[in-house]
Amino acid sequence: MGALIYLVAVVGLGLLAAVGATAGDGLRFVLGVIVPGVAFAVFLGGIIFRVVHWAKSPVPFRVPTTTGQEKSLPWIRNNELENPSGLFGVIGRMALEVLAFRSLFRNTRVEVMPEKEKVNYIADKALWAAAMAFHWAMFIVVLRHFRFFIEPVPAWVAALQSVDGFFQIGLPVYYGTTFLMVVGLAYLLARRFFDAKVRYISLPTDYFALYLLLGIALTGILMRHVEKIDVVQVKAAIAGWASFQPVAPVGVGLWYFVHIAFVSMLLVYFPFSKLLHAPGVFLSPTRNLANSNRTRRHINPWNPDIQGHSYAEWEDEFRDKLKASGYALEKE
Repeated sequence: MGALIYLVAVVGLGLLAAVGATAGDGLRFVLGVIVPGVAFAVFLGGIIFRVVHWAKSPVPFRVPTTTGQEKSLPWIRNNELENPSGLFGVIGRMALEVLAFRSLFRNTRVEVMPEKEKVNYIADKALWAAAMAFHWAMFIVVLRHFRFFIEPVPAWVAALQSVDGFFQIGLPVYYGTTFLMVVGLAYLLARRFFDAKVRYISLPTDYFALYLLLGIALTGILMRHVEKIDVVQVKAAIAGWASFQPVAPVGVGLWYFVHIAFVSMLLVYFPFSKLLHAPGVFLSPTRNLANSNRTRRHINPWNPDIQGHSYAEWEDEFRDKLKASGYALEKE
């Protein structure tokens, strides 16, 4: 039920943006300038607030989530990538996690086999492949959008577009990352609908983020291949944002405003949702700390400076009361 409510909310947001785009110049200015500007401010402020809050959180002990042999005695060979003991090992482990989703690659799913009276653990590489396809495709799509922000278009953006559109299908060029992004999102959404175990633990907001991302991808495809928009006007509008001289886009069509509405909602939602795992992984103590618990003593820096109190001292301090209560004392 929650998934349906959020689907209706996303569709309603799109309809509201579509109606506003046809209502007049005033609403187009609100949808095309004010709404994305406020959304970006909330996004930036929210990210800074959350990151600063995380950075200030004390982490006195080493608590990495590791699986390999920890560094201990000289004759025991440790695994630097699985259980890093120094900076370079942490960098290597983080690189594999961020660039290749290494922990997700090892993910397993559980299947109960009643006929054999056992539980079977099966590698779930489909989830890893879909997550890789979606995240890398979205990253490349965001990089390609730099052509709207920078004039002239940087050489690296042009090169990225050429590689992305290598398998050209018609005009305009159909980018491979567009296909991968939609397929990856469709799999992640279908998994939450049709896998009973995943559906059971899914929150309504988990569907909301996927609906928004899918709406952004589909409206982007519609703008490029169905309702062709005036790219010059789009670049002028985005250049106005970048120079703090915003102008309302003209002649960009209906889907542009729907697309911007979805992007703006995602920007507002991002800092206060699970999507913040993107920057959060770099600040996670289970990932960014070397495991040096056996080679170095870690002392809690905010422990109060309390003088030690031995049992003998405690007994001497409360001797009369202990004796009166019948407590057996070590020394009379």
